[in-house]
Parts: sequence; structure tokens; C-alpha cells
Amino acid sequence: MSPTVVVFAPSPLLTVTIEDRAGEPDLHVHAGGQGVWQARMITVLGARAVLCAALGGELGDVLRALIPGEDMDLRAASVTARNGGYVHDRRDGDRQEVASAPGDALDRHEQDELYELALSAGIEHGTALLSGPHDDRIVPAAMYTRLARDLSANGCRVVADLSGERLDAVLDAGPYLVKISHEEMIDDGRANSEDPVDLVAGMRKLRSAGAGTVVVSRAGDPALALVGDEVLEVHAPPLEPAEPRGAGDSMTAGMTVCIARGDSLRTALRIGAACGALNVVRRGLGTGGVQAVHTLAERVELVPWSGKDE
Repeated sequence: MSPTVVVFAPSPLLTVTIEDRAGEPDLHVHAGGQGVWQARMITVLGARAVLCAALGGELGDVLRALIPGEDMDLRAASVTARNGGYVHDRRDGDRQEVASAPGDALDRHEQDELYELALSAGIEHGTALLSGPHDDRIVPAAMYTRLARDLSANGCRVVADLSGERLDAVLDAGPYLVKISHEEMIDDGRANSEDPVDLVAGMRKLRSAGAGTVVVSRAGDPALALVGDEVLEVHAPPLEPAEPRGAGDSMTAGMTVCIARGDSLRTALRIGAACGALNVVRRGLGTGGVQAVHTLAERVELVPWSGKDE
């Protein structure tokens, strides 16, 4: 039986990308946002993704039609707050923003409805991935505190791909795994620099604050993982990037599927690294092929970190 992962995605985006096709503009319209991209990779790996989201306004109506077409199980709170979106022009090879709309904040009643959807789904299925909103105004950090505590208290394994005050909000709930980028570690003041010594020190502080396994992605450098008391470097196979965005999101999705399936954390790191590596060679965020993921996972190396804690 395929595992199920519940993805908390407060307010998905509608994305419009303009590509060049034989000299003519070619429009691509998709559902997007961190949680949607992660849910997409979850389905690629053969797992079921239950996406808990708030949908409202014209863009929300379009998203309501698009999301189920990607084999995601949509559980939507119907709200008056409008979803956001963006238009990007990629005809010159690089991504240029044409326009963006951040979306509206959810009111208290809308937050409660979304919370109930995510709580019931998480308890039902046992593994939940908490993704962040596109804009900090969408939902308050306190909503993450409440959701993480209640899920954990009812036996649901919580994976957090968060930063800033939202990560702070979930730590005392004891998330099973936390994934954060090295840039976020520095921006949040959790590490003084991108030096691995500083990053590892910050990872150990996250552990002391309540996190279980801590994974720090480092763009083109090997990720760092604190598994038990051991720090590992996660070496993914080198690939030429076509779209560098979203690799960390795909990595989290891959690790979460393995956790839901009951795989070891080392297997989760390998699959996660393979998902992240595959993401950068494709232009669709959260996309890939399951066979390619497993092929790349065989080439991922887990190496004990040779540095010294300060």
C-alpha cells in the first residue's frame, strides 16, 4: 500500500510562465507555491499527497480545477481571501518577473477551518509536511504552533520545511525532521556564516530546542544532516542545473515520503538528495521521474562530517 503524506499549504499560487516556442510565446499555467511543489514530488514517488489549502477569489477557482488534475487529493477550505499568483517571462532563458500578487491574509474563521482540515488529515494518515506560506501575512506563526503541537500529541510525525518565526513556532512540538537552507540559517541568526562549523553549531541548537533530525541544504554544496549525534555530509551526484529553484523543496518531499513509508533516515537522505538533484535539471518545479530518482539515489554518498564542533 502506498504511503500518504499530508501537506499543509496555507495559500497556493497560480503560476503563469511565458516560454519561447519556435519564436512564438508559449503560456504555461500551473498550481504552485512551496506546498504544491512538494506535493507534486510526493506523487512522483508513488505516494499519495493530501493537500490541505485555503482557496478563494478568481485564482482560487482556477487552482481548485488544476490541483486535482495533478493526482493530488485536495482538501480545501473555501475562503473569501484571494489566492496569490505570478507571471514570469522565461523567453530569454532567465526567469523575469512580469507581475505578482501576494494573496490575502486569512481571517480567524478561515484559519480555524484550514486548521481543522489539516489536523484531521494528519491524524488520519500519520505523516504531515508543514510548508510555509508565500507571504508572511497569509497565516500567523501561532497557527503553526497549534497545528504542530496537536499533530504531534496525536501520534502524527511532523516534518517542517520552515524558517524564521514559523520554525521557532514548531520546535517545542518536537518535529520529527526539520529542513532549512543555509541562507535561512544565516538570515534567522541561527548561524554566523555559511562555514560548516557555524552551520553545525546552529543545527545542534535546533536539536536542543526540540527538533529531531535536522537537514541543512547548501545549494551546490553537500547538505549537512544531524542524525542522532552524528553529522553527515550528503553528496549528491553533480548535474548541470536548468532551474536551480525548488531543489530544497523536492529534497524535503523525498525525505518525507521515506519517513511515511518507514524507511531508514539514511535512505530518506539519499532519496531526498536525489529528488533535489533531479529538480535542478528540469524546468518544472517539483517534477521528475521515479526511476531517475532511484538511479540518482544509488549515487548519493553519505560521508561523516570531518569538522569539529566549536
